[in-house]
Amino acid sequence: MSALKIFDIAGSAMSAQMLRLNTVASNLANAETMATKPEDVYKARHPVFETVLSEINGGDATVHVKQIVESDTPAIPHYMPGHPMANKDGYVFSSGVNAIEEMADMISASRSYQNNVEVLSTAKELIIRTLSLGRT
Repeated sequence: MSALKIFDIAGSAMSAQMLRLNTVASNLANAETMATKPEDVYKARHPVFETVLSEINGGDATVHVKQIVESDTPAIPHYMPGHPMANKDGYVFSSGVNAIEEMADMISASRSYQNNVEVLSTAKELIIRTLSLGRT
């Protein structure tokens, strides 16, 4: 495998983590949304990653987003008969997004992204040092 392939691998992992950060941000932004019916409530979304191995070019690996799945957490009913979105029984429904879990996921994604930045930085420094060996 070429030393330059590390940039492709780490770059694909960074793109995947950025998508993860964006879905977490969307989940947090919609955590307090309300709906009249439970089926209309916002469902948290989570990306599913997969490693794709390519037999071409010596077995390179990249990270791809296989799919984005919706949470099966049920809607939370709130008895609020004065709410403009209340149904005939006086209930509104909020999403089951757990803000604490989402924040933990955001920290994890941020750390994974930062780890890949460090990999790129180290690889760049090693390549620069290797090239400078020929100058001395």
